[in-house]
Amino acid sequence: MNFDRAKLGDIDALHALVESAYRGESAKRGWTHEADLLGGQRTDARALREIIAADNQIILLAKNRNAIAGCVQLSRVGDRLAYLGLLTVDPALQAAGLGKQLLAESEQFVREQWQAQAIEMTVIRQRLDLIAYYERRGYARTGEHRPFPHDDPRFGRPKSAKLEFAVLRKPV
Repeated sequence: MNFDRAKLGDIDALHALVESAYRGESAKRGWTHEADLLGGQRTDARALREIIAADNQIILLAKNRNAIAGCVQLSRVGDRLAYLGLLTVDPALQAAGLGKQLLAESEQFVREQWQAQAIEMTVIRQRLDLIAYYERRGYARTGEHRPFPHDDPRFGRPKSAKLEFAVLRKPV
């Protein structure tokens, strides 16, 4: 597996990967989907383009030969803090260790390139299996909860009004 920063030419394949892993029937082949909690899109090409073009964000790709097998979004949010989001692994490849590799690459990147001392993420609070996955990798719940953007179509259509985010953090 090779790891590299996403470029504008990757957007179509990247968008297809993210949607296949988070929404719809294809997502249900993997264990990390949100299809039971959210409908609609997970992201769009415009949002991915904005992330790639930003100075304080990247999308790190995991490529198997030239095919994108996974990705993760990293954002510099403070002097010593980074944010991790959009961790995606092709549903057909889940449970084979690629998510763990993407986390390790992300932690190394923010530590070495941005001199971050911690990395933070938000996970839908109702996703206890996913939170447990991150806890096994050293992330801890901070006790903070953040509201889910119910009215923001960029995140999809919530199937429950009770969705909210739990904040997890790990020293790097």
